Amino acid sequence: MERRRFLVLLAAGLAGAAVGRGTAGLVDPARAPVGTAAAAEPGPAPRPAVPPAPAGVVDRLPGENSSLALTIDDGTSSAVVGSLCRFAEDTGVRLTFFPNGRYSSWEDNADRLQPLVDSGQVAMGNHTWSHLDLTTLSDGEVADEVGRNRDWIERTFGVTTPFLRPPFGAHDERVDRISAELGHPTIVMWNGTLEDNRLLTPDELVAAARRWFTPQAVVVGHANRPTVTTVYDRLVELIAERGLRTVTLADAWGPGLAGVRTASGTASAG
Repeated sequence: MERRRFLVLLAAGLAGAAVGRGTAGLVDPARAPVGTAAAAEPGPAPRPAVPPAPAGVVDRLPGENSSLALTIDDGTSSAVVGSLCRFAEDTGVRLTFFPNGRYSSWEDNADRLQPLVDSGQVAMGNHTWSHLDLTTLSDGEVADEVGRNRDWIERTFGVTTPFLRPPFGAHDERVDRISAELGHPTIVMWNGTLEDNRLLTPDELVAAARRWFTPQAVVVGHANRPTVTTVYDRLVELIAERGLRTVTLADAWGPGLAGVRTASGTASAG
């Protein structure tokens, strides 16, 4: 069976089964994209109120339920970014990207990303322009790294975000203060990882997912190496097997600024 069709059927079947069980499914039923079984269910329950994006450091999702935030950093590979977009399109999985604007992969795939951002299925966070250790930079250099990427995200995708993930997880009180002044009061760390900061085999990556895909986890991965693109079906199966529901950070803390359209709408990629 063609891979795209397999993923569509798998996602629809698992989401439908989850709704039938009355448990959290692969995607949030209230936000499921058209074409999934969850979207076809009549009269989804109203979404519960969510807290605003907090000031300070977060490393897990709020509340106690079955939510899972899959967050993707960097973007050195245009092919991997494009594949992740297709993964989202095919399955309804909700993702939060933390791009570095210096990598052309994001603008290469902007036409595919924009509808996902517009629908809220994909949220954006700031990972700085150049992926430098902010704690080693001067105040002005920190402001340039954060502010330049903030402006690029707004110019390219037409949204603003309260979320900053410092490269390498390196931050201190000074970095946090400057980031907040530039519109990013929430420093997003993580409590789970795909462990793909190095080249993994498919089995190694899935083993990491089995370790870290748990309720309320913020899992970090990277749009750099191709291994993740070979195991989408296994990741979807794991999410469904554990009764997890993927959310963006904007779903968990919102509306805040994450995913908020700018007054001028989407500008051309710059």
